Amino acid sequence: MSYSFLRESKLYIVYGGNKYRIYTSSALSLDQTFAEESYSVKTLHDQSKMFEGSKITKANPASFSFDVPLTIEKDESIMLTLATELDVTSEGGISVQQLKSFDAYIQTGSSTFKLEGAVITGATIDFVQENPFTLRLEGQGQKLTRAGNESFTIPGTAQSESSTRTPLLVYPYIVMDSLNMTSIISCNLQIQNNINWVTNQTVHNSQDVTNSSNAVFPTDYTMGNRTISGEVRQYQNDNNVTQFDDFSTTTNMSINAFRIGTPTSGTPFFKIQINPAMFTARMAMGEVYQQSYDFRSLDNTAVQTRITQYS
Repeated sequence: MSYSFLRESKLYIVYGGNKYRIYTSSALSLDQTFAEESYSVKTLHDQSKMFEGSKITKANPASFSFDVPLTIEKDESIMLTLATELDVTSEGGISVQQLKSFDAYIQTGSSTFKLEGAVITGATIDFVQENPFTLRLEGQGQKLTRAGNESFTIPGTAQSESSTRTPLLVYPYIVMDSLNMTSIISCNLQIQNNINWVTNQTVHNSQDVTNSSNAVFPTDYTMGNRTISGEVRQYQNDNNVTQFDDFSTTTNMSINAFRIGTPTSGTPFFKIQINPAMFTARMAMGEVYQQSYDFRSLDNTAVQTRITQYS
């Protein structure tokens, strides 16, 4: 008897006919549940006694999450692409934006699991100099299955890997118009894609369901809005104390991540420009007074073009 251990898991992403080996932290999870419908059942002996029957015909969307360290070698850059770029399709002569979909394979010591039709619904980047620079991802997919054992051949053309994967520490350098953005404690950036899954369920195919192999799985989705937001936190001092109750709806914002030891006069490892953006400032009280700036992009199109530096 063999067991599957999380520390043995290997993640592969198949997109556009290419196969990418993605190195994650231990924060990797995936699951899929089935939707149960209950109904009341009367007995022949006593019509007043009600029992609960159960009917299961369809599956909920699968869900996944994992953390990807952003490395100097950038072998994981495909995940940033899948998190930010959109595909444009045409339906009835109308242009429709959809997330880039991919298949994910998780290989353990005894099994290979496949998540098909996956999309990224949330991406968070933390700019905290005490922790490795990391991209935290979560999303959903159509169907989770066991594709085979640990020797299952994952499809796709394998992309070349660097001989090393070097994580790094960065510190944030924030520019928000004329605000004094020194004494920064932390910053985070979140990309949220709101979608609604469509289940291809009819009277006929729901009646044919006998087990999980022929259950009705989600087949497509509609995309709602996209939100790009985050928070910048700084220590309050004599130079910025007048900013604690500030706000704006026309801010030009730049978030830069510099490698520890690199001056801000150099080239950042990562940079994203958010213009226009809104923000509201609030004071946070503790042993040391702080200020928090909650911001949101007012133009959420072409996010990938706003990332002007990643090298």
